[in-house]
Amino acid sequence: MKTTGMRAADLRLSDLFSFGPKGGVMRFAGERVLLFDAVALGLLRKQLIESFGYHAARAVLTRFGYGHGWRTAEALREGIPWADEREWRIAGGRLHRLWGLVTFEPVEPDGRPGPEPFADAIWHDSYEAEQHLLHLGQATEPVCWTLAGFASGYLSRVNGRPIFALEESCRGKGDAVCRMIGRSREEWGEAIVPHLPFYETDCLDASLRHVQRALRRAETRLLRAERLISAGDEETEVPGLVARSEAMRSVVVMARRVARTNATVLLLGESGVGKERIARLVHDASPRVAGPMVAINCAAVPESLLESELFGHAKGAFSGAVTERAGLFEAARGGTLFLDEVGEIPLAMQAKLLRVLEEREVRRVGENRTRPIDVRIVAATHRNLAAAVAQGRFRQDLYFRLRVVEIAIPPLRERPEDILPIARRQLSEAAAREGEAPKELGKSACRALYEHAWPGNVRELVNAMERARILSEGPTIEGIDLPPEIGGAAAATTSREAGFSPRPLAEVERAHILATLAAEGGNRKEAAAKLGIGVATLYRKLKEYAEG
Repeated sequence: MKTTGMRAADLRLSDLFSFGPKGGVMRFAGERVLLFDAVALGLLRKQLIESFGYHAARAVLTRFGYGHGWRTAEALREGIPWADEREWRIAGGRLHRLWGLVTFEPVEPDGRPGPEPFADAIWHDSYEAEQHLLHLGQATEPVCWTLAGFASGYLSRVNGRPIFALEESCRGKGDAVCRMIGRSREEWGEAIVPHLPFYETDCLDASLRHVQRALRRAETRLLRAERLISAGDEETEVPGLVARSEAMRSVVVMARRVARTNATVLLLGESGVGKERIARLVHDASPRVAGPMVAINCAAVPESLLESELFGHAKGAFSGAVTERAGLFEAARGGTLFLDEVGEIPLAMQAKLLRVLEEREVRRVGENRTRPIDVRIVAATHRNLAAAVAQGRFRQDLYFRLRVVEIAIPPLRERPEDILPIARRQLSEAAAREGEAPKELGKSACRALYEHAWPGNVRELVNAMERARILSEGPTIEGIDLPPEIGGAAAATTSREAGFSPRPLAEVERAHILATLAAEGGNRKEAAAKLGIGVATLYRKLKEYAEG
């Protein structure tokens, strides 16, 4: 059956604009409209900020954008015969592009924890970020106020309930791209409270009443930002990542710098230091954030299946290939492919991977034709690849291809400033997840955490805090609640009284892992779950024991 009516993707300026006699009054969907020069709007922004301060200027521009978005939604509802209601609701992004305000690119859901946002998009070529940088320089907060207001007004009108659009990142404050997230009041929770005044009808009055205080605060903040920028300092706070130590702050700064390019990145560090989190940071801070981030642990995939997993296969290419399947290089198109434990890839497979990286095209198993790829590579390994090259276990040409930019992530024992913040963050997140009050760390627990060597790094610390949270009976976690190997006071006393002689930690770990595996009848998945580690980590440790 043929569908009638307009679709958002088919909108053209000719469908919306009309001109009066002799090219006079212009109308958009039947309503009179005007054209403004972008630089003139930039100068208006500059004048508002210089005269009234950031708070009042944002109030004016946000409210203007909100009203514009609301009125546009109403005009489109009456002026266009839509194929269905959904086409009307999603037409706002198309209008942004047609008007030259911004290039709208939807972001696909990436499967992260928590509810999916109501709207998620990258704004390329934002005129507001461009004009702010031109007239005022780099800001300390997102600056696409009119665009955010427009998106909020349009989404609120077409959905019949308040929807608030906020920028998660913005080119006006130095980020790689402008990214807008739209959620309802309930979904934003407390995060929307500081922004609500800019969306309320009396926001301008409230802003002007406090303009003097806001102006003074803004000036102080700007002066501080100018000093930091002139000193070359960069923001190192990252959601989900603790970087209090100087070593980790340097890692974050380097990751953000390389994220702005398409360069291949090689992450080095022991197991559990957070290599995948840094890979996620590189992706999220890059222009490819609208695309997917696809990850694979190369050590966890059997050699016979790794080629098919990465490159895909044709139907009938091998036993069990009942349908054709795209590989991860194709699945990550427009985004980032994270190759974890790349040092475990067999030599024969290394040659094939090198060809793909050099030619920028992939050939599925069982096919003769090649397919172009558009993907950024971030690789990671706990091994010393330079030593592996010298020993002939890793190709030198692939090593150089992967380490265009190399970032070494320090182990937790070399950044003790991060230990307690990570532990407290884990307790806070667990409490929020379980709907209970977060527990505190007592002095004996803090001392034990500081003194432990953390061979399992951040992963070991996270698991230790989860165990301690569950086993502790009161509101405070003490040393006795921690795992014995971390230095719980009671465990240490018991060991001394029993006459136990200390053994190397690696030996204790090996014996514990092998005993757990035996208790589970050789089932690696169950053993890994009991040990609190990943199957890939267990596989690697067993391989190391066999080689040793």
